[in-house]
Amino acid sequence: MKALSLFLGCVIPNRYPGIEMATRLCLAKMDIDCTDLRGASCCPAPGVFRSFDRSSWLALAARNLALSEEMDRDILTLCNGCFSTLADANRILKNDPDLRMQTNMHLAKIGKEFRGTIEVRHIIEYLYTEIRPENIRRHVERPLDIRVAVHYGCHLLKPSRERGLGSFERPEFFDHLVECLGATSVDYPDKTECCGAGGGVRSALRDDSLKLAQHKLSRINEANIDCIVNACPFCHMQLDAGQEEIRQRTGVMYNIPVLHYTQLLGLALGFSPKVLGIDLNVINDNRFIEKIENGR
Repeated sequence: MKALSLFLGCVIPNRYPGIEMATRLCLAKMDIDCTDLRGASCCPAPGVFRSFDRSSWLALAARNLALSEEMDRDILTLCNGCFSTLADANRILKNDPDLRMQTNMHLAKIGKEFRGTIEVRHIIEYLYTEIRPENIRRHVERPLDIRVAVHYGCHLLKPSRERGLGSFERPEFFDHLVECLGATSVDYPDKTECCGAGGGVRSALRDDSLKLAQHKLSRINEANIDCIVNACPFCHMQLDAGQEEIRQRTGVMYNIPVLHYTQLLGLALGFSPKVLGIDLNVINDNRFIEKIENGR
């Protein structure tokens, strides 16, 4: 199992530092060898950027990959979008000598070279395939007796032929990671539906974006759950801050706590909600915090 470099991306440091803290605490407690990927830039985002300028998208992604290659560490991402860009760019450049040569011509100007010597790992994929749920269970100090709505997000599952994590229509791997913590992963309609944020939709078409989020939140709300758990800070922002935006536009308030998986994992490993930054979310439900801390 190769050592890891931590790629934080853009949203976590700027919007949700609690996810970063939770991740660092969990990795350290489980003795996973992971260090910072110093000098990293935006991945860059897979939707709009790749559509308009593929050459620059590849060059910027390859620079990040080259930084981790220099450390001889696989990249660990906490974001579906970052995972999509870095994993896809890594695969494309490994398999296309012409594109690799063109990209390396750009990188040579800054003294970098893409060699194709590492892999790109998503925190969920890594924990499921390398650490395994049964081993994570052994680290649990506070079993979580809660009902959870898992939100997979798009780029973790698609394209399924490249992700290799099973069916994108009825995936189960994320649910297993939730349930090994003692929680119950509750099925709900439209579980694999998009949150509505990606591909520039949240930025350019905010009302349409929030309609998609509201549909998903309404489905989750009907399932009588304690919280939503995601694996992507952009989905996290859409489902967390989006709830307040929906309230302002429609008067409908769901008040559903939203956690990144590393925050849920941190709770099970015994860390307090405050240390994990859960209180920094837009939706900050004291009843959920009390349920975790009191074990009921």
